[in-house]
Amino acid sequence: MDRRISGSLACAVALIAAVGVAGCKDTIGVADPTGSGQSAGGNGPVVSNGRAVSPLDNPDGTKDGLKAITSSSDEAKARALIQKVATKGRGPKTGYSRDQFGQAWMDSANGVPFAHNGCDTRNDLLKRDGLDLHYRSGSDCVLVSLTLDDPYTGKAIHWTKSKATTIQIDHVMPLSYDWQMGAAHWSKDKREQIANDPLNLIPVDGPSNGAKSDSGPASWLPPNKQIRCSYAVRIAQVSLKYALPVTTADKQAMLAQCGG
Repeated sequence: MDRRISGSLACAVALIAAVGVAGCKDTIGVADPTGSGQSAGGNGPVVSNGRAVSPLDNPDGTKDGLKAITSSSDEAKARALIQKVATKGRGPKTGYSRDQFGQAWMDSANGVPFAHNGCDTRNDLLKRDGLDLHYRSGSDCVLVSLTLDDPYTGKAIHWTKSKATTIQIDHVMPLSYDWQMGAAHWSKDKREQIANDPLNLIPVDGPSNGAKSDSGPASWLPPNKQIRCSYAVRIAQVSLKYALPVTTADKQAMLAQCGG
C-alpha cells in the first residue's frame, strides 16, 4: 500500500476513535469537517480540537477554548446564570483610553490566573487555546506559530507571528464598554485585572474581533451561531465576577442565545 494512503488511513482511524495521535494533529480542527468543501463558519458546527471546554465548566477561564452549549439542561443553567446579571444604561465614554486599563498584556496584574509567570497575557492566551505550538528559539513563552480552532467563525486558523493580527485577543466585555458601565470609577488595579483576566479573554479571528469593536451582544454576536450561548455565558461570568452590569438590551440578547 502507498505510504501516503496508509498514513491517511491511520489518521482517519485515530480521529474516529477520538485518540489524540500526534501525527494526526494537523488534521484535527480543519475548517471543513463534513468534507463538503464548505466552511464551518456561520451556521456550521464549531470546529473543535476536542479540548475545548464549556464555559459552564470553566468558571475561571483557565481551560482551553469555548465549547458550544447544546443540551437543553445546559441552556437552562446558562439562562439561570445570565438572569443574575444586573442591568443599567450605558454611560458616557468620556475619559476612556486603553491606558486606563494598564499596559497592554502586562504580566503584573494582581489577582488573576497566569499573572506573574514570566510570560505576557497575550502569549498565555495563545498557549491556552492553541495547537501545534512553536516557540521562538530559546523561549518557552513567545510563540511564533500555532493553529487555533476559532470559536467565533468555526474555522481553523494557521497563525504565524509575522502576520500577528490574523489572531487577536478579544475582551469578551470590551474595555470601553466596561468603562461606560462602571469601570471608570474603579481603582487602576481592578481595571488591570479585567484587562488581563483569562475569563474575559479569547483568542479569535482578527477580522471578527475588529467587527465587534466595543459592541455588546445586542449589537454584535459571533458569526458562528452554534457558539453564541457560550459567548453569552462568558459575558455573564465576567459581569458577575466584577459586579459590572450590562444594558437591558444586551441582557435580553444574551438570554435569547440560550433559548430564553
